[in-house]
Amino acid sequence: MDKYGTYLFQAVYSVLRSVKDSEDVTQEVLLKIYASLPQYQHQGFKTWITRIAVNKAIDYKRSLDRKKEQLTDEWENIEPRSCGGQPVEDVVLQSLKKERVHEYLDELPEHYKEVLVAFYIEEKSYQQIAEERGMPLKTVESKLYRAKQYMRKHWKGEDWT
Repeated sequence: MDKYGTYLFQAVYSVLRSVKDSEDVTQEVLLKIYASLPQYQHQGFKTWITRIAVNKAIDYKRSLDRKKEQLTDEWENIEPRSCGGQPVEDVVLQSLKKERVHEYLDELPEHYKEVLVAFYIEEKSYQQIAEERGMPLKTVESKLYRAKQYMRKHWKGEDWT
């Protein structure tokens, strides 16, 4: 890993052109190489691991393309009349934003998540949340405050308007 990690990352990056995706795929490649070591025939190790890396990167890129096609197919089937008079683009963007919010919520620490969901999604008051969870009102306030701080710190790149 230490010797070839950077080299493999560069090989994967040359295919994907995305640092984040390349890091993920490189991790998968290292696991694949480790699992495949018993099949290695002791001929051209660097060539062998490069081939694994490039093939894994190509497979990943193809899967991304397939996902994009599936999303496009899903949105093409939306009837303009079924959007309640809104432009289809707005409905699609709103739906994608909702998906992203749910992904972010899944990443939140559980003690923040429960209070955020209760307040913003279930639209409960501080008092209702405190009573349901058996905690002081000030605890609810501080958890919401800390959750907002957490979101600002970890999700600052997002545009939520």
